[in-house]
Amino acid sequence: MSAVIDRPAQGARPLAGARTLFYKEVLRFWKVAFQTVAAPVLTAVLYLLIFGHVLEDHVKVYGHIAYTSFLIPGLVMMSVLQNAFANTSSSLIQSKITGNLVFLLVTPLSPLAWYVAYVGASMVRGLAVGLGVLVATLWFGMPAFAQPGWIVVFALLGAGLMGSLGLIAGLWAEKFDQMAMFQNFIVMPMTFLAGVFYSVHSLPAFWQAVSQLNPFFYMVDGFRHGFFGISDVSPWFSLGVVALSFVVVAGVTLRLLQTGYKLRH
Repeated sequence: MSAVIDRPAQGARPLAGARTLFYKEVLRFWKVAFQTVAAPVLTAVLYLLIFGHVLEDHVKVYGHIAYTSFLIPGLVMMSVLQNAFANTSSSLIQSKITGNLVFLLVTPLSPLAWYVAYVGASMVRGLAVGLGVLVATLWFGMPAFAQPGWIVVFALLGAGLMGSLGLIAGLWAEKFDQMAMFQNFIVMPMTFLAGVFYSVHSLPAFWQAVSQLNPFFYMVDGFRHGFFGISDVSPWFSLGVVALSFVVVAGVTLRLLQTGYKLRH
């Protein structure tokens, strides 16, 4: 049974309480930072060591960029996306299963406050892991920061989009198996097939077309453009796709929160 989230009284601020919930969510993942931040950084470094060592002398991208340097932005963005999704989805499903979600349902938090707090905390975690990956991998190959504005824009939009998607997954799932299915069969494949480890121009024409149906591809490609000033598609086109995807996913998430979809059983 769904339960509508109580709306704040007339005249109340729509974001009242969001700061407290945001702090609680940040503290939740930061208290286990070895698992939520350090472990994903180590995983990304291992990817770089394996793929970089094997393919460095065999693959050149965009004609002159070393493969290791090309790989670093992709791994950073992959880490941002996966961890932003994991933060909101894991937090909500844990609260539903343990039963402590009721303490949030009885508060006067508006749907917008829920959204801002949960997604904001997921962005903090995603960006923290991404920054950690970038710092840890600079030793192996320093990518140029050709247009840092694109780096910031796509990192923020990507983290916000995946944090919103994580909220949808957390609202939909009723047990950990369902959450694992969502992550393993949707998020993980779309991330790995987004051009993290390769340029889509190296693919046959059919698979290039398939890749360009994947919104994750535009997040990775636009983010990488900020490092090298070169990308598989125009960064403006990527920005349009990612921004539209974010608006759609955020709108769906807010609507689900307004109706209280699967928040109370």
